[in-house]
Amino acid sequence: MEFRRLGRSGLNVSQIAFGNWLTHGSQVEEDSALACVQAALDVGITTFDTADVYAGTKAESVLGRALAGQRREGLEIATKVYWPTGPGANDRGLSRKHVTESCHASLRRLQTDHIDLYQAHRYDSTVPLEETMTAFADLVRAGKVLYLGVSEWNAEQIAAGAALARDLGVQLISNQPQYSMLWRVIEAAVVPTCEQEGVSQIVWSPLAQGVLTGKYRPGEQPPAGSRASHSAVGFQVEGFMAHAVLSRVQQLRPIADDLGLTMAQLALAWVLQNPNVAAAIIGASRPEQVHANVKAAGVRLDAEIMTRVDEALGEVVERDPAQVFLPADRAARGTAA
Repeated sequence: MEFRRLGRSGLNVSQIAFGNWLTHGSQVEEDSALACVQAALDVGITTFDTADVYAGTKAESVLGRALAGQRREGLEIATKVYWPTGPGANDRGLSRKHVTESCHASLRRLQTDHIDLYQAHRYDSTVPLEETMTAFADLVRAGKVLYLGVSEWNAEQIAAGAALARDLGVQLISNQPQYSMLWRVIEAAVVPTCEQEGVSQIVWSPLAQGVLTGKYRPGEQPPAGSRASHSAVGFQVEGFMAHAVLSRVQQLRPIADDLGLTMAQLALAWVLQNPNVAAAIIGASRPEQVHANVKAAGVRLDAEIMTRVDEALGEVVERDPAQVFLPADRAARGTAA
């Protein structure tokens, strides 16, 4: 495993991080989830990402049990707050009340006394940013949180949050956006702003919900058990399932073959070529997926390969920063990345 510094901080994270958005507490039985976490530890992954909303709070509990007994100083545990976790009017958003109470609940579920990276899961336009950032800063000063991050904030929101964090004497060091060969919307404004503000990316869906593994083929039904065949999350994949996209993705196969990589390893290595990306989050339902994907860490792709990837994908790459990938009504049901 190789490591990178997160933002303008002293925190090192593993280039491949393990996430449990669509697995722990929902799609994958607990024994399999625990086996995947053990596989991640075995291959040197130290960074684990979850959120209070995943699987209706169950995912944090599964991860807490999976990491119990591990040397806490050797782990970087990240979780998030924003989406509804209960029926009450204050069980959502980024108010001081919800941020503080959700942090305490996450600590209990994760069986730890501190969160290494606490992230605002979306931007809350209904709450003053000063209130949110002050609540986060107070958690840092209390020792319950070490570093602060955000997820899917736009460039202006990140700049404002980073400025407030500095004023409060704390660090905003990460953003967690969707990013892959097929989804490059952060490159236009988010990445340049983050480079200026000392913020790194920890990217989710680097495999475009499995599409970049090549397992979905044009004109064929999705494999049984795949994300595209799962009714609860199929909408997350559907934007990538157009015939033109799947046909272009198949053109990546000879590039991966030439490098001695799987298509998944090529896709993970590609996002890690961006110097503003500190880590790529993988999910897994089987330990062998972890063992395979971790081999992307440290792979260097030269300019010729990057050009071949661009030529293979052509016009199917999404670069429009105005695109909204995750509808709030669906995310509120616990499928938010």
